[in-house]
Amino acid sequence: PIIEAPSEGEAQAAYLSKIGLAYAVASQDYDSALFGAPMIARNLAISGRRKLPGKKAYVEVKPELVDVTKSLRELGITLEQLVMIGILVGTDFYEGVKGIGPKKALSIVKSYSSLREIFNELKIPFPEHLDEVYNFFLNPPVKHVDTINFSIPNKEKIISFLVEENNFNEERVSNALQPVMDMFSKRKTGLGKFMQQ
Repeated sequence: PIIEAPSEGEAQAAYLSKIGLAYAVASQDYDSALFGAPMIARNLAISGRRKLPGKKAYVEVKPELVDVTKSLRELGITLEQLVMIGILVGTDFYEGVKGIGPKKALSIVKSYSSLREIFNELKIPFPEHLDEVYNFFLNPPVKHVDTINFSIPNKEKIISFLVEENNFNEERVSNALQPVMDMFSKRKTGLGKFMQQ
């Protein structure tokens, strides 16, 4: 299935996860948590390794599941406070405050109730667009859907899109697609047998 997001794909994915149409958001980016994703699946790359930024080296990565809801509970903060932490340390939409890392940001948001109060206390001018960034994370534009319908994937179109249009490795794509195609084939066979009885 394809759902075209009106704005950020991660916001749409977080929405689908929040309403129970997806188990988790598959993303490397923690901004998904700021959009309210209750669960994030990371490191789902085909290769099992990731290139280090600015280097010619790779590190091996394993898939991980981040339970954002549990993390918020353990930290004793709300989603709104997590968004404030994100803004203080930096997001895709705001560069952050120099000298403030995650630990310091956590301590700060537990002591103050709003971004304006925090910036005032830090004696930093409050950027005009920051309220907009904060509200964007908490209320992003999303396409409202009730169901997601799965159908048999069109292997040729997927390969065409990934390999011909986006230069993915054809062998890797085919190898990754095969288990999915096998699963749909088994489902079809099982239903066919059932209908013939």
